[in-house]
Amino acid sequence: MFKKTETDQPSKPKETMPESIAGIASVLVSGLFIITFVVQAFEIPSRSMEDTLLVGDHVFVDRFTPAAKAGYLGPLAPYRPVHRLDIVVFISPSERGLYVVKRVIGTPGDHIQLRDRVVYVNGKPEPEPYVKYLTNSRDFYRDNFPSVSPDGVTNVTPEWPAVLRQNIQNGELVVPPHSYFAMGDDREVSLDSRYWGFIPEENVIGRPLFIYWSFDTPDDQYQHTEMSERVKFIGHVILHFFDKTRWNRMFRLVH
Repeated sequence: MFKKTETDQPSKPKETMPESIAGIASVLVSGLFIITFVVQAFEIPSRSMEDTLLVGDHVFVDRFTPAAKAGYLGPLAPYRPVHRLDIVVFISPSERGLYVVKRVIGTPGDHIQLRDRVVYVNGKPEPEPYVKYLTNSRDFYRDNFPSVSPDGVTNVTPEWPAVLRQNIQNGELVVPPHSYFAMGDDREVSLDSRYWGFIPEENVIGRPLFIYWSFDTPDDQYQHTEMSERVKFIGHVILHFFDKTRWNRMFRLVH
């Protein structure tokens, strides 16, 4: 009996160039599909959602389940509509191309009112353990919405006062169909639906899933758009990656 040697093993056929290209292409297409339709990475630029989300938090956003209703995957798509208190990423209705993250306070048909900072939804006070107020300073428009006229209020968009009046019933704001009313968790600094109005349903990009990386970032970093400023900050990140990364926030679920 002869023992089979390595030379007796059938040689594995080498992969051809077209096969290699096809394999790489399939990986790229799969990756492109995932980052386009399933999940997408976003960085939190402002303080409006503190302490739930901090400036410099990097999150993965679920783009799939809010968009699946469009039907491109038919009945297999696990669509879930946006619910009250969901945190959503959306395209700003007041500034074209700007991505914003807020918490949904009202869904279509809900009656919204703020009385001395307390949010009432359909006549009932909403428990909001996530809300942040740092000072006792009062802003009557911000804290008693929509009881005070928005005319002349700083940061209110020109179109909002007329739309606001059309949707008030008995002193409460009624959210129209296919729209959402959203606010930031840091109510003192958040510019939200109180200032620019409803979020159209089609503007919603998705829901943040979890924080995959968090870096201690200055509050005004998003305003530094010059190439030299961006390069400088990249160097800062490389130099301080280990001591400025907020390791305790890694993989934290967003809710």
